[in-house]
Amino acid sequence: MKVEDITLRQLAESQDVSVGYSDDDIVIIDNVKTLVEPTLAHLKMNLLVICMAGKAQGTVNGQLCVMERGNVFICPPNVTFSDFMMSTDFEFKAMFFTSHILQTFLREKISIWNEVMYIHRKHIVTMSDHDAAYFSHFYDLLRVCINDDVQVPFHTEVIQSLLRAAFVALCGRMKQMLADRPDQPQMRQAGNLFQRFLFLLEKAPVKHRSVESFAAELCITPKYLSAVCKKQSGKTANEWITQQVLGDIRYYLKHTDLSIKQICVRLGFPNPSFFGKYVKEHFGMTPTQLRNS
Repeated sequence: MKVEDITLRQLAESQDVSVGYSDDDIVIIDNVKTLVEPTLAHLKMNLLVICMAGKAQGTVNGQLCVMERGNVFICPPNVTFSDFMMSTDFEFKAMFFTSHILQTFLREKISIWNEVMYIHRKHIVTMSDHDAAYFSHFYDLLRVCINDDVQVPFHTEVIQSLLRAAFVALCGRMKQMLADRPDQPQMRQAGNLFQRFLFLLEKAPVKHRSVESFAAELCITPKYLSAVCKKQSGKTANEWITQQVLGDIRYYLKHTDLSIKQICVRLGFPNPSFFGKYVKEHFGMTPTQLRNS
């Protein structure tokens, strides 16, 4: 059976999708057609769906997920999403977003997100009526900004700032959910090593390091660390390191006044030339161009 890869760019350019907003990291849609056409879809980015009415269900890597009114469904990248079905009265709002922007939004709170997604594999966040009303205000304000016919300066930054606030609030709801979750020793044991790695990576002053250095701190082999990461999240240890490094690069270039040389030193690159090549390789532009984009 063929698995169809869906990328952020394909969504933004698709004629079958009603796109409310899009930039290099985010696509907001009002149309479910793209989600139901493929028998199997391999998502290359994060997906967040808010169920406004009705009911829908699908499987994420074989795990059944059921959405009802007030639920938020979250799916991380590099998983297979299949068997999507919905009721005739299903209404939703959906957003696709890159891991780069998620890292930028959440920063030190990313560990909460990762624990929910990769340790507990919890894809449904249940909202109370109060929660739903609270988050609806974010959406209403976001819609005003998106629908504004006058393109004011910093339009993208304003929209992303609103989204960041909403994501931080959602992370707070996730933290409550984890606190209310009953103890599951087997699950904690299975994900403990992976979580320890993510904790080390998140807290490391310099993240641009080898897999070997993190494995040494965990007293395991690099091969075993990568195997654990791959099994828990679908990404190798090196891919996690790269994701965190790219998130830091984007944050410091676009949200601080530090010079490129200062950022290079802070992030552990040997010299500005190497740093420039690394940024060019991963972002397709120089550090200065990324800062001004």
